[in-house]
Amino acid sequence: MSVKVPRAKDNTLLTPGPLTTSMTVKQAMLRDLGSRDYEFIEVVSEIRRGLLELGEVDSDAYAAIPMQGSGTFAIESVFSSIMPPGGKVLIAQNGAYGRRMAAICETLRIGHVCATFPEDQVVDPLAIARNLEENPDLTHVAVVHCETTTGIMNPVEDLGEVVRAAGRLYIVDAMSSFGAVPLNLAKSNIDYLISSANKCIEGVPGFAFVIARRKAIEDTEGHARSLSFDLLAQLQGLDKNGQFRFTPPTHVLLAFRQALRELHDEGGVPGRAQRYRKNYEILIRGMRRLGFQEYVDPALQGYIITSFRYPELDSFNFDEFYDRLNSRDWTIYPGKVSDADCFRIGTIGRIFPHDIENLLLAIEDAMRFS
Repeated sequence: MSVKVPRAKDNTLLTPGPLTTSMTVKQAMLRDLGSRDYEFIEVVSEIRRGLLELGEVDSDAYAAIPMQGSGTFAIESVFSSIMPPGGKVLIAQNGAYGRRMAAICETLRIGHVCATFPEDQVVDPLAIARNLEENPDLTHVAVVHCETTTGIMNPVEDLGEVVRAAGRLYIVDAMSSFGAVPLNLAKSNIDYLISSANKCIEGVPGFAFVIARRKAIEDTEGHARSLSFDLLAQLQGLDKNGQFRFTPPTHVLLAFRQALRELHDEGGVPGRAQRYRKNYEILIRGMRRLGFQEYVDPALQGYIITSFRYPELDSFNFDEFYDRLNSRDWTIYPGKVSDADCFRIGTIGRIFPHDIENLLLAIEDAMRFS
């Protein structure tokens, strides 16, 4: 039987996550630590402090709560844990990930209504304000910061002002933005922010986290609909002894601590934002030169991931285009836009401007066959 020899180099991932990671992040996983060891408990503590620092808040007002599983697991932990009996959430949606929040609430039988906007338009704070005024039974508002269906950036700070004025609680899915887009949780009136290890902080998949306003989460006693997803119980355990209630992904957390340190060394969120923005600017200039058009208006587009329309060429076939790039060690992403043929290219992860320049050369070469 033949044995497959591992590739010398992995593809560069131009996706919204998992992402290309540094060798030092990968190497951090080459240890075995017990989940109750003092050393590992300090790892978790350092991570929790680091996450609060990224959110520009302190431990008196907010708490960082790591949860096993994917980003969607953490989103479900929020909805399943915090919504009171009879509570009702307004979900602002302009893409697939807003729709996923609605699907979670549907499955959990949580009261919800959706304020739906076109996928190429941001969530309108005035429309949200009207909806809250017309529906006094709404207790929470939820929105996606960077909707990676398209890469559009929703105005979470402006929406936070609306939610605060209406006296509701505010949930933000910052899965693809946290760590690379400056955001002060307290000033933005965010009660629950959710993100994942394998996005802009450049860790690996295996856990996600919630940064919760302590007053908000402490008021949810008795609301949990799940044992494993009980966010308040997870926080209480962490605050009591620094430990997860159930087996944590030890190796993934070691990698994440290293990723946080590398983010700090890069200049924190502003430093990482600068690199990602430069990646994006090079990508946009090059793709326009090659005849590609973005789906979202540049004024609304973030620098995390960009959706491009298929070129108007009868010979263009995305699957073939994808395969040509993949054979050249570049992995891009199919589109998720519901009303247009698109594909997506991410500009986050351990990639740099010279990587984007090389990607553009590969795209130009792949297009010669279309």
